[in-house]
Amino acid sequence: MTAAIMQIVDTTIVVVALPHMEGSLSATPDQITWVLTSYLVASGVFMPLTGYFSDRLGQRRYLLISIACFMATSALTGVAQNLDQVVLSRLLQGIAGAALMPLAQSILIRAYPPEERGKAMAIFGMAAIVGPVVGPTLGGYLTQVASWRWAFFINVPIGFLALAGAALYVPDTPLKPRRMDWTGFVYLLVALGAMQLVLDRGTQYGWYSSPYIIIATVVSVLGYALLMYHVSARQGTGILDLTLFKDRNYLVSNLVFASVMFNLFGVLTLQPMYAESLLGIPVLTTGLILAPRGIAAALTMQFAGRLLNHTGPRVLVLAGILLAAVGTLAMSGYNLEVDLWWLIWPIILQGLGMGLVFVPLTALAFATLPGERTTEAAGLRQLIRTIAASVGTAASTGMTAHFAQQDWNRLGGHMTAFNPAVHRYLAPFHTSAYSALGAAALGRLLGRQSQMAALVHVFEVFGFALLATLPLLLLIGRGPSHNAASSTSSGEAVGEDVTQRN
Repeated sequence: MTAAIMQIVDTTIVVVALPHMEGSLSATPDQITWVLTSYLVASGVFMPLTGYFSDRLGQRRYLLISIACFMATSALTGVAQNLDQVVLSRLLQGIAGAALMPLAQSILIRAYPPEERGKAMAIFGMAAIVGPVVGPTLGGYLTQVASWRWAFFINVPIGFLALAGAALYVPDTPLKPRRMDWTGFVYLLVALGAMQLVLDRGTQYGWYSSPYIIIATVVSVLGYALLMYHVSARQGTGILDLTLFKDRNYLVSNLVFASVMFNLFGVLTLQPMYAESLLGIPVLTTGLILAPRGIAAALTMQFAGRLLNHTGPRVLVLAGILLAAVGTLAMSGYNLEVDLWWLIWPIILQGLGMGLVFVPLTALAFATLPGERTTEAAGLRQLIRTIAASVGTAASTGMTAHFAQQDWNRLGGHMTAFNPAVHRYLAPFHTSAYSALGAAALGRLLGRQSQMAALVHVFEVFGFALLATLPLLLLIGRGPSHNAASSTSSGEAVGEDVTQRN
């Protein structure tokens, strides 16, 4: 659990530190999100290798290597001096941490007899709940009292604790020969890597007016096409098993799940920027403001598990999406004068909705799949989660930059020396639109207002994107039975060790 929590917390701990990193590294708002997306993509791409290296190295040895490398790359990120070094270190950190969660789950499954695995995995599930609560708060505290670099240095002492525990207590597994679908892995790496380049650098390079973006798009499309052809030819033995999508419940569950993760990470990226950069809220307070989302999700997850067998997944997912969408759309009412309560209650609604969605979607995904296919199903589900989170992060900042430019031009057209409102605004400053001080004051006002208007547009897009997934709920087939619902939590936990047959 220590190793797993370290990896989960690291996904969110840096969110509130992004505005501080932006200034320290001389990065733009859309560039600084590379710190998040590089980690997510690297982790998602290399997670399918967990089973291969576990068999070739043994679980304990591979866990020790992963923890040690995660500590080292965390320290490298903390001492990085520019954005390129930070992004490279985060890529390496994502590679190192990719195996921590599936390894931890696999070790727990092996350590406990079948009759005790449910309790063990329930305790382990606390890690997934603790992460989103502790991450932003801890990141805000460390950034405020020390520096954003301590959001990464903190992994070193925690890593030593996990390293000592793994060396002393974790049993090893015998080495086994294992074949790996390296061709499929390369296709996946190229497709995802090129796609992320397009999403991350599109705004900077002017999208498809740039040959760079056009080439990256072609490479990504070609990589996905080759991957689809390759895994189809392997008939379920490749790095991905696309035949899983023939199960309607699994397909619908993952489509809705991807939409939810797209929304969650997109909004989570923008909220600290809004609170710290536009409202001037201290970074620790920002972390505390974000914490209720995780607390609310934890509360509703408890009730969702009990209600699932009575209402079925469709009702719970519908209620969850509506709550999350209302919370997201309520953020479009933000302005530069809101109080703390107006910041918090939409976040609570989002958390309540997310908690209602996660449990039934997990049960639904595995309800009608054969038990022997849960391993591949959970691995593919984790990859979809990572891609959706990364795309949501990149899309949120890309859209914000695009809308901010539009609003700058739209609002700036009214800021002329011939507009009486301009003179009334500058009068308390004892300056005019013709002076350098007046121009600076108008420029600052225009920048803040255009950024605020852009965030309102983006929150609206994310809210309606969630609502657009509601028709998919009509495609849900037979709901999970009591046994299916109760077994999927441990089934997914076993599955997410990603010990695929490749």
